[in-house]
Amino acid sequence: MKIGIIGSGALGLYYGAMLQKSGQDIHFLMRRDYEAVRQSGLHVYSVNGNFHLSEVACYRSPKDIGPVDTVIVGLKTFSNQHLTELVRPLLGTRTAILTLQNGLGNEELLAKAFGRERILGGVAFLCTNRGEPGTVQHLGEGKIHLGEFCGGLSARSRKLAEIFQKAGVPCEAVSDLRRARWEKLAWNIPFNGLSALIQKDVTGLLDHPPSKRLIRMLMLEVISGANAQPLEQRIDAKKFSEQLIAFTENMDPYRPSMMIDRLEGRPLELEAIYAIPIEQAEAAGVQMPRVEMLYSLLSAGE
Repeated sequence: MKIGIIGSGALGLYYGAMLQKSGQDIHFLMRRDYEAVRQSGLHVYSVNGNFHLSEVACYRSPKDIGPVDTVIVGLKTFSNQHLTELVRPLLGTRTAILTLQNGLGNEELLAKAFGRERILGGVAFLCTNRGEPGTVQHLGEGKIHLGEFCGGLSARSRKLAEIFQKAGVPCEAVSDLRRARWEKLAWNIPFNGLSALIQKDVTGLLDHPPSKRLIRMLMLEVISGANAQPLEQRIDAKKFSEQLIAFTENMDPYRPSMMIDRLEGRPLELEAIYAIPIEQAEAAGVQMPRVEMLYSLLSAGE
């Protein structure tokens, strides 16, 4: 399968490298890493074993990639004003678009531009960081839940999940993408936000009892907002929040992407991860006051 990667940050580089290593035809749109990868290939340093791709198809312009079978979007959502113009040159008559971006609103943006039938979404539980140009560091995890924007299980979503699985990436096709999105928000909202705000990694947050209590309360608010949405099945708030905290305790020490973005002076993904979920929860009659306070404090620092 010919696959185009839009957004070759830590997520795009890692998943693209894993797919290429398994034999898929991968084409990366790159900025920072372009020269390094052209000269020396792509180095992946992973808890599951390091590897090096000596030849990588990388480009500065999406027009040079041309039509592909599938577009995988890993672009940070604060750059979404450029997303449709980056994706358009990669589209053929049957091209599917899979966005692995954080938060809400990404599938809607792509569906408005290119049609609902093309769009899939996915949530990635992945611990990766950028290294020197031409390198990516995989610190743990990596599973993906993906599904159709229009809902339901499809042959296409199952096929994409199988392609990731054959590449060594745990992946499951799900029928309720909305629920998967909100489940990821239950992790992203507390951990990304608090780590960016007080500059503590996930271990530092969980080792501080008041912060750990706040994380749990934020999770419960998010899950309350989720359960007010038209989900196929409600989320068990107590059980799922405990699972997320136990999952995070195995990440020691991991710096969430929003913490790194703030340290390096980049914008934060506040619209997709905070503003839109707050708006959707309120529209369903649910207030998330702690989430709103965290959003306010983060936006004041932008």
